Amino acid sequence: MVEEICELYEFNRWANARVLEATAGLSGEQFTKDLRSSFTSVRDTLVHILGAEWIWLSRWKGVSPGGLPAAWEFPTWEAVRDRWREVETEQTAFVAGLVEESLQQVIAYRNTKGEPFAYPLWQMLRHVVNHSTYHRGQVITMLRQLGAAAVATDLLRFYDEKSRAAAPAGG
Repeated sequence: MVEEICELYEFNRWANARVLEATAGLSGEQFTKDLRSSFTSVRDTLVHILGAEWIWLSRWKGVSPGGLPAAWEFPTWEAVRDRWREVETEQTAFVAGLVEESLQQVIAYRNTKGEPFAYPLWQMLRHVVNHSTYHRGQVITMLRQLGAAAVATDLLRFYDEKSRAAAPAGG
């Protein structure tokens, strides 16, 4: 199962990078424009994805943060990208250190309301990628609303690109 989780997180990094790249060309006004979605703007939705990935990573390490980062803490696209790189680096190291036994470990934490929960690590790991996928889809819809180019982040597209990268030159 470790191999599957590692591949899932490779996909997650790939998809996050595609969405971040697709949003890089937005003006500051477009980036923060209220589009009447779950998380108001492209920025707010990206910060939610980033914050969720950070809070779950913290929980896996035994810390239960009291809340997610606020969108206003990231006034620019560059601020989001920079923090994302930090969280992704830490998350990648965590996932790379997994062993089969660690996936079965039940991790207890408190949510942002202080309520206790506990799940096996493998369930939490899958949940995070599913959560990020859902909200990346929202960002793609927002890009279309803004008249910007959307990007595909489908799992099969990831496998296609991975296969092409692994194919011998001149194949």
